[in-house]
Amino acid sequence: MHRLAQIILYKILNWKIYGNYNLPDKCVLIVAPHTHWIDFFIAILIRKAINQEINFIGKKELFKFPLGILLKYLGGEPVNRNSKTKTVDLISEIFKNKKQFRLGISPEGTRKKTLVWKTGFYYIAQKSNVPIISVTLNFKDKNTKFSKPFYVSGDFKKDVKELKTFFNGVKGKVPNYS
Repeated sequence: MHRLAQIILYKILNWKIYGNYNLPDKCVLIVAPHTHWIDFFIAILIRKAINQEINFIGKKELFKFPLGILLKYLGGEPVNRNSKTKTVDLISEIFKNKKQFRLGISPEGTRKKTLVWKTGFYYIAQKSNVPIISVTLNFKDKNTKFSKPFYVSGDFKKDVKELKTFFNGVKGKVPNYS
């Protein structure tokens, strides 16, 4: 699957990957901009091409048979968002209980244009004591770039401002939503 993903990504789609994608065993990857449903499939190809296991979360209802088998195979982790436990706490428990867990998440929380990021990724990284790695999906130049690990300082506004600079000039599949 690794070689096939490389052929599709590099030779057929003409994408390039930059930065250090030798990922730590535990981290939160913020992948942006998220502007189209195709982003998920490009991310899966990138993950397979760099031969790194990267997980994602989804509401537990999605993980019922038969779709659940595919989602688990692709690295999905079900989360019960209806419980009284907060989602950040639930995901932090996953980090705590696994030897390796790399969570890929869209900081925008939507495919539409937004100027404000959701806060969950930040507080998951903070509570789990894992770095954030920024990852671009740049459809304009057909490339993906991985940042160096970033550890949160506790100053949300300052940290998010710094994290956002990594995505300057990056255009998603739907440029108007970037």
